[in-house]
Amino acid sequence: MNPDWRAFLTARGARDGADAHEPAPQAPADADCTRYDLSHLGLIAVRGDDALTFLQGQLTNDIRAVSDTHSQLSGHCSPKGRMLALFRVMRLGDAFLLQLPRERVADTLKRLRLFVMRAKVTLEDESDGPIRIGVAGSSAVGALAALGLALPDLDNDLAVTGEITVLRLPAPVPRFELIGPFERLAPLWDALAPNSVMGNADAWALLDIRAGIPNVYNATIETFVPQMVNMQLIDGVNFTKGCYVGQEVVARMRYLGTLKRRMYLAEVESPTPPQPGDELHAAGSTSEQGAGRVVDARPLGGSRYALLAVVEIAAAEAGGAQLGPAGPLLRCVPPPYGFPEEG
Repeated sequence: MNPDWRAFLTARGARDGADAHEPAPQAPADADCTRYDLSHLGLIAVRGDDALTFLQGQLTNDIRAVSDTHSQLSGHCSPKGRMLALFRVMRLGDAFLLQLPRERVADTLKRLRLFVMRAKVTLEDESDGPIRIGVAGSSAVGALAALGLALPDLDNDLAVTGEITVLRLPAPVPRFELIGPFERLAPLWDALAPNSVMGNADAWALLDIRAGIPNVYNATIETFVPQMVNMQLIDGVNFTKGCYVGQEVVARMRYLGTLKRRMYLAEVESPTPPQPGDELHAAGSTSEQGAGRVVDARPLGGSRYALLAVVEIAAAEAGGAQLGPAGPLLRCVPPPYGFPEEG
């Protein structure tokens, strides 16, 4: 975490990124206005004359669509088409910024650098550089507009006011990420404080879950091809952009294969917290991969959890997917963007 930001939050009694998963404070996802420290997310900065060309050859989406007013989701795959990382890609100033869970930064940087070769491109960990805060809730638009910030109207778009970039993100309520230098973000945090509550990393991730937006963690690397986590439904993969690592496998599934599992929104009551990568079971499943895997899971209160889970379509539709061989059943429903009619 940026040391100035850490000291700032500590002085105000707010928890920093190292404590982000502790039970308190956690705001309900439907709070009128909630602010979040997003230091648990990492940033990789990609710069240089060949930055766009380099990323175009590595990621699943068409990087040419990224601009100072539009971000995108994009995956980085192994040659077998399995996802190693999932990024929110933004362009700020002279850099492409790849945002992902902080735990994935070091390994992802190491792997991406293997492909640089003679390209005029640099990749650096800038997780402790720009400050990032989240603001979400039914009153978020009014709270940010009152601070004089320009706000994008559409999900995944950006607007810039001075040195502050505002990114609008999918969620059941209006949700924004603010990115900028410490000197500009700290006063905004203080200005928001009287009319908002503070949420933690679990509450922020819960908004992703409810929006049907996946993440890739250390526990789930090389577990999913992009279509399994609905990347084709959330503008996270482009099938006409040309070659990238794993492209042949991803394209083959689209044009020649049959999708037998996909990502659902689910809830479960469990005495133990489900974790990303946990295996799912279903009676009658004959797959060597099991009936599915947990993509992400966060607490709802008590013993209830919200999940994103990749599940065999037959098992999900039959209501037979469960945590572990004899665990509780998942209640699976389509994500908010739905599934195509052909299934």
